[in-house]
Amino acid sequence: MSKTLSSVAKTEFDMQVKHAFQGSGKLKNLVELRSNVVGDTYKFRLMGKGLGHQRTGSSSLVVPMDVNHSTITATLTNHEHPEYTDIFDAATVNFDEKSKLAETIGKSMGRTMDQLVIDALIAGTYNTSYTAGTGFDIAAGATGFTTAKLRSLRAFWDDLELEGTQTILVSGSGMESLLANTETTSSDFNTVRALVNGELNSFMGFNFVKIGAQRTEGGLGGSGSIAYAFDSSSVGLAVGIDEKTSVDWVPERVSWLCNGLVKAGAALIDPEGTARIDFV
Repeated sequence: MSKTLSSVAKTEFDMQVKHAFQGSGKLKNLVELRSNVVGDTYKFRLMGKGLGHQRTGSSSLVVPMDVNHSTITATLTNHEHPEYTDIFDAATVNFDEKSKLAETIGKSMGRTMDQLVIDALIAGTYNTSYTAGTGFDIAAGATGFTTAKLRSLRAFWDDLELEGTQTILVSGSGMESLLANTETTSSDFNTVRALVNGELNSFMGFNFVKIGAQRTEGGLGGSGSIAYAFDSSSVGLAVGIDEKTSVDWVPERVSWLCNGLVKAGAALIDPEGTARIDFV
């Protein structure tokens, strides 16, 4: 086998990986994203609320609002997705096999990015009533993923006046439970005909993203009996190395080493914009 890999093959492989990465990662564009981060940490800034003052008189001194703000640190970690292969023969490149490997590496990188966000949500603190600085725990221990739980979350977040894109991560069993509610499937309540396509993309102002319970990266954890929700401004993803690929000749293996590299970290910027929904 030739040790020379044409630039055409390398470029095409990189583009195929990038395409698969962008198509498989579900959460990257649903959170507060910071790209091209330098270093091993990134500090997201949470700005507090301002409160205006009534003016006391002509030419009176202004009174600053003294807006509080804090920083939340995301620690970036390094991830690699390598595979040895001999499909890159400069004389006879098997493009079908190369495409499959590119898809495998790209999707693996996408799931890695997703899991960083999911792990940050899982590690959060949740309470069944409003508690400053924590997320909302909805009906802990209650049975079923019901529309009543969605209404509870809708009212809670409306009272907080959250204005970002709001997403709920749910497993297949959670979606099955939710679709068992008449309100989510009947045209009398919902203009989205959920059962026609066998899925529910949006309802009650929430976007739904399905996360498989069998993800090898861990997914939502457990048996998928807990869903997590977040406002887009409440979770941050800092990316240092995004969808980078390398193809190197390894003499000791007499093979090419194809690798996908990711450096990123996630953190909860504003936990009050997160929620955990139990439906066991």
